[in-house]
Formats: sequence, structure tokens, C-alpha cells
Amino acid sequence: MELLKVHFAKQEALVSHANAALTPRARLRVARLVVDQKVPIPEVAARFQCSYPTVKRWASRYAAGESMQDRSSRPHRMPAKTCPAVTKRIVSLRLRKRLGPVQLAARVAVAPSTAHRFLTRCHLNRLSHVDRATGEPVRRYEHPHPGAMLHVDVKKLGNIPDGGGWRYVGRRQGGRNRAATPDKPRSVHHNPKMGTAFVHTVIDDHSRVAYAEVHDDETAVTATGVLRRAVAWFAARDVTVKRVLSDNGSAYVSFLWRDVCAELGIRHTRTRPYLPQTNGKIERFHRTMSDGWGYARCYTSEAQRRGALSAWLHEYNHHRPHTACGNKPPITRLTNLPGQYS
Repeated sequence: MELLKVHFAKQEALVSHANAALTPRARLRVARLVVDQKVPIPEVAARFQCSYPTVKRWASRYAAGESMQDRSSRPHRMPAKTCPAVTKRIVSLRLRKRLGPVQLAARVAVAPSTAHRFLTRCHLNRLSHVDRATGEPVRRYEHPHPGAMLHVDVKKLGNIPDGGGWRYVGRRQGGRNRAATPDKPRSVHHNPKMGTAFVHTVIDDHSRVAYAEVHDDETAVTATGVLRRAVAWFAARDVTVKRVLSDNGSAYVSFLWRDVCAELGIRHTRTRPYLPQTNGKIERFHRTMSDGWGYARCYTSEAQRRGALSAWLHEYNHHRPHTACGNKPPITRLTNLPGQYS
């Protein structure tokens, strides 16, 4: 039995620890052997392979009723500590003037390393953490459950001519493909107008589950039709939509959009003008969609690209890991899906 005790004590003593050779549980066993069982300190030190002062220290703390956790190494007094007013000035200058640590140090008479430490502590050490338009720290939010808010927007993509667009076949061949595409109107310079594909996108704020349709316009009739179908699509997945957020596009400020939202029992809010950051989740989705579907490969026609949208959306919702969802697909945040628990 004594050999087993020594064996396990050696194993625990070898466990890596931030500041000590013994784990808190091993320290407690050491202290109890000395204080409760009256085992001599040299014998306990040899058994646990630690020094005499170490055993003496933990035994004294145990006898005094103190914790076996490490004490804070912070001093009780810090006379040279930077005052809060300097810290506040550093943060204010960072937000208003976007200055770096060296410039901030010259302004407030501290070392550049001190200014950088305060910026890191306040999560302002990178300029990407500060909103470029407002100068305020970037505030991220997420609604508590699916359907609490939907983000809607329209992404415009140029139609692809028959034979492929210039991004993959080059400018010269792309121009030839564009000129050879039939049934397209001509401009005043007699160049064919390929037109624009309007991708109406809807994304759930909580789960990041996305719904999208491609149309040839962005009118209020089209936008409200997409909204109706999106609400029905989410309802089929046991998600009740309560609120929708959009920009100030013509379709979203129309009376038809207002009436359809009232009919569906959805509260509609709009972002402030010229601040797309408020609708940042769907703006970031547009970038992912462009990279993963819009310009992912060489499409030989616009019909081929539009036909590939549904497959990519399924990949995005059901298989692609999302960092906001803990590196899991967005669909995992929806509950009560058919077959989810079977």
C-alpha cells in the first residue's frame, strides 16, 4: 500500500503546473500527512520528491485554513502604476485619431510598450477592431434564438456570357464570348448588354442559415416574393420569423414591403444610411457566396451558374463549418429538424 501511495504521488508530482511542482490535490495530501497524521516533514518531502520548505509551506497554509491554490503574484502596492486618466486618454486618441503606440506614447508621455499594453488590454491593438466610419470599437451581436432576426439584402453580379466570362478566359476571349451571346440588347456603342443577376439573400442572425434566389430585378414585387418564400422555408424548419433587418434600398422602403411585413407579422427595421456594418452578417455572406459560388469556377453560361446555386447553399448550410457556430455547419443551430435525432 505504501508503495502504491508513493507511486501515485510521483505521478501527480510530474503533472505540469503553471507555477508549482505539485498539483492542488497533491498539496492537500502533503499538508494532511504533516498536520493531521503527524508524519515528519523530511519523510513527506522524500515521498513526494519535493523540498523541505515546500512541504513546510503547504502544511502551514493548511493549518491556517488557507487554500491550496497559488496566491496572486501581484504586489499589494504599485506606486509607479499608470493612472486611469492616462489610460482613458490613450483610448480616446486611439478611437478619434487612429494613432499607433509610438504616436500615442509621444502624446501622453509614456513608453510605447505601455501604450501598446493598454491598447491590447482594451482590445484596440488592431485597427480592424475599430470601426473605420464611426471610430468606435466594433460591436458584435447575436440574437438568442433562430428567427429572432433575418438579414435581407441584394447582391448584384454581372451575367456570364455563353462560353465563359473574362475572369477565367481573359479579356479578349471574354469580349468575343460577350459579342457572340445571342438575344441580348445593344448599347449605343453597339456592344451587347449582358445584364445583371440580382441575388436576393436572406440569412438568420442566430444560426447563419441562408436562403437565396436569383432574379433579373430588385423591385418591391420581387423582394416581397422572396421574403414570403423565405419565411415559408424557415417555417418548414420550425423557425418562426419575428423581425427582419434591411438597408434603405428602394424595395425595402416601399409600401408593398411594409404591407407584406405587417401581413406576415414581422417587425421591419432598417439600417442607418451609409452604414452597411449594421447589416454586416449578410455583407460577409455575400463575400463567401461570391468566392464559393459566384466566381468559384469557369461557368460557360449564366444558366449554369444559376443552376449551381441550390447545391452550394446546401453545402453552406449543411456541411461547411462556420466559425460563428463553433466550426460546425449553420444547420446544427436549428432544432427539431426532420431526422435530426434519428
